[in-house]
Amino acid sequence: MTDPDSATTAAEPPADVGVGPHPKPWPDDAHLDPRLLAHGDRRNVVDRYRYWRMADIVADLATRRQLLHVAIQNFEHDFNIGSVVRTANAFNVAGVHIVGRRRWNRRGAMVTDRYLDVQHHPDVDEFAGWLTDAGVVPVAVDNLPGAEPLETTPLPERCCLVFGSEGPGLSDELVAVCDRMVAITQYGSTRSLNAGAAAAIAMYQWARDWAREER
Repeated sequence: MTDPDSATTAAEPPADVGVGPHPKPWPDDAHLDPRLLAHGDRRNVVDRYRYWRMADIVADLATRRQLLHVAIQNFEHDFNIGSVVRTANAFNVAGVHIVGRRRWNRRGAMVTDRYLDVQHHPDVDEFAGWLTDAGVVPVAVDNLPGAEPLETTPLPERCCLVFGSEGPGLSDELVAVCDRMVAITQYGSTRSLNAGAAAAIAMYQWARDWAREER
């Protein structure tokens, strides 16, 4: 089995990415993995976490999670889900929720799902129950009739941005669960953005109002 802390996987950057072996003497830091220090760290992580054990990275991220959640309705094996997950890691969201099919295309996530709390909800009812119990406000992101402009609509701090699969978008059932719906204003000829791009824009909009490093 591939070691997630030290080895390069097929989804990770090639050997010329990252940093090589750490020169000796090695730092005296309990976060550091001797295998990574010896062989180099080729993972897609920020400099703060170079040579750190994965478990220690996850633990440190947990102390600074934002209050934002992200949900994706999984109708089919949509490659955009991985892109959404990767962006969710960049914003250090509190959780990612896969609604519908359990299996999803992880290739685009570039193994960033290992650093996140990814939860599966088999259907919309179960997801709606989780939202109620957690006190999180669901906001649909889609360009359906009745959507408000994202750039002028305040988003709640304890928010879950809800996205649909590429093509079919959000189901009527999931839209009905959401507190409101927002759309990204566009100025060209294309009807819609792909789910990965839309998620990045929406997360950034939330972060402009609510993101705090000290979380």
